[in-house]
Amino acid sequence: MANITPAQHLEEVLDRYRDSPNPRLAEITTAAIRHLHAFVEEVSLTREEWFTGIKTLTAIGQLCDEKRQEFILLSDTLGVSMLVEMINQAGAEGTTEPTVFGPFHVDDAPRCAMGESIVIDPSDADRPLVLTGRILDLDGQPIGGAELDVWQTASDGTYDVQSDDQTPMNMRGVFTTGLDGRYEIHSVRPVAYPIPGDGPAGALLFANGRHNWRPGHVHFVVSAPGYKSVITHLFDAESEYLDSDAVFGVRESLIIDMSDGTCDFDFVLEPET
Repeated sequence: MANITPAQHLEEVLDRYRDSPNPRLAEITTAAIRHLHAFVEEVSLTREEWFTGIKTLTAIGQLCDEKRQEFILLSDTLGVSMLVEMINQAGAEGTTEPTVFGPFHVDDAPRCAMGESIVIDPSDADRPLVLTGRILDLDGQPIGGAELDVWQTASDGTYDVQSDDQTPMNMRGVFTTGLDGRYEIHSVRPVAYPIPGDGPAGALLFANGRHNWRPGHVHFVVSAPGYKSVITHLFDAESEYLDSDAVFGVRESLIIDMSDGTCDFDFVLEPET
């Protein structure tokens, strides 16, 4: 009797999943199996390399806690997070481009009045920045009651959840537009910063000759009733690393001149269908 081939082995594995009671789960699982088997064959993966991968994934899981999500960092640095956003937030022509969510968002940021500052802990390194603009629909009409969930690093390049020296919720806020759709947020000019490089995600970057830096940016989730939300950033045009962002998040339409201490940008949302 002839030995079983890799193709026959794959079919046997897939066959065991064909009676799944969850069709979408079965679709995802079997596709992952097919691609994983093809990957192993394509690179002729050795036993030692496979166990190295298992150890790496184990170490990634062990680093995850309420303040750090190493799996998101790995997804970001492999370009997968950006691809997920591109697929899930593919908007109509003229809508604001999405970018990565990142691992440093915090729920229940403080509600702020329009024109307030998100800076709780000012520092001598701060360069004041006023972010202004409108939330518009595809016809250029203002969207009242739109919500902007905003967060960024302090001027030392760290988020509040990374630093014992920052007050919780420093550099975070949620703003709601009036009927004119306008927003005004007082902050500081964003700085380039390194994503954590002391774990497996960073080690993989460095082993491949890549750096772990992100250009200066401000995070936004912009949403409004009846419209598709968008997860995005605004990038400082004078920042380093715009052409080599560690997580592939830069889009030309999101690069803004902030050199005069202002950042003016209109977010455009698409109606839900």
